[in-house]
Amino acid sequence: MEININGSRHEQEETLTELPLTAERSAVETLNRWRLILGESAEEGLCEADSYASDEFQYTELDEILGYLYNREYGEEQGYRREGGRGSSELTVPHWLHKVRELFPKSTVEILEKQALDRYGLTELLTDRKLLESLEPNMNLLKNIMQFKGRMKNDVLRSAKDIVRVVVDDLRRKLESHVRASIMGKRSRYAASSVRSLRNLNFKRTITRNLKNYDKDKRRFVIDRLYFDGNIQQHNKWNIIIGVDESGSMMDSVIYSSVMASIFYRLNALRTKLFIFDTKVVDLSDRLEDPVDVLMNVQLGGGTHIAKALRYGETLIENPGKTIYILVSDLEEGYPINQMYQACKDIIDAGCKLLVLTALDFNGNSVYNEHAAQTLANMGAHVAAITPNELAEWIGDIIT
Repeated sequence: MEININGSRHEQEETLTELPLTAERSAVETLNRWRLILGESAEEGLCEADSYASDEFQYTELDEILGYLYNREYGEEQGYRREGGRGSSELTVPHWLHKVRELFPKSTVEILEKQALDRYGLTELLTDRKLLESLEPNMNLLKNIMQFKGRMKNDVLRSAKDIVRVVVDDLRRKLESHVRASIMGKRSRYAASSVRSLRNLNFKRTITRNLKNYDKDKRRFVIDRLYFDGNIQQHNKWNIIIGVDESGSMMDSVIYSSVMASIFYRLNALRTKLFIFDTKVVDLSDRLEDPVDVLMNVQLGGGTHIAKALRYGETLIENPGKTIYILVSDLEEGYPINQMYQACKDIIDAGCKLLVLTALDFNGNSVYNEHAAQTLANMGAHVAAITPNELAEWIGDIIT
């Protein structure tokens, strides 16, 4: 049985009522499905008789499992009493999680786990080591670990770090090949290459050099030699400085920025620096070898002092003409905003390329100070909400 749990149990009407029905049980099962949707709000609860439980659907058990989570939607003013109910026994979080995995498909389990953490605060899933290790490593779990890691101790924290590593390594593998192709895969027309691949083939030079071999009778070229472009060798590395706002709204961007900075760090063409900030600035450049270490040092929330962070980043600039300065922020400055504008202007005037990312993830959704973004764009900064792959392509276009 597959139910797409995407909100309170009352929001399941459309999915539940579309499940296939047999003719002889149509009326009974339709009624039970409505009762499953309504839970304890139904005029009459789910029937306990065996005749109302098909081989495929165990309605009373589903009702208990869904009710354990979604009855939290209601308070006593709506008539919900946590200690009451019609179930045979009170579920515990471990038992609930076990039953969820037994009754629902993996995709639905992930949604239920997400809502248990995000919407209903079942933090026991994160503070009990065995429960934590039983959860599916994914981006949502990574975000929750980042939010609650301050409450984790000893073995739980070590298990959480192992989960973060699984998710981050998977994300880095997905991004790294594109980044390398965008930045290191640029070709030089002035250097020949011994690497004979279609990607490096210089069509114009090959045709020009083989014109002498044109067969007029058969009207075709006879190619006796192919010419290939060599890869660009960076003798004067570009500097990438990334400053990341660690306010709560920037969580996705913090994750992707840390992973991207780690990938940049491994490229010979780039010299990468990374710092995170709220009202304080923490330089994590010496930890770029391991993005997990970076993420486990992020403290989400707090105030925001963008101007202070920008000024710190200025101290990392060695060669302005070969520097790309990336500010990842929603631009909601907690201090006089003119200080932020002046810091950005000084960075641009020094000759750096300033890129302001209001979001860095694959959703592209961002909430930011639009007036500040427009002001920075007017003074010459590149302002955008982009994907990690687009960031790699943008940097690749600049450095070649």
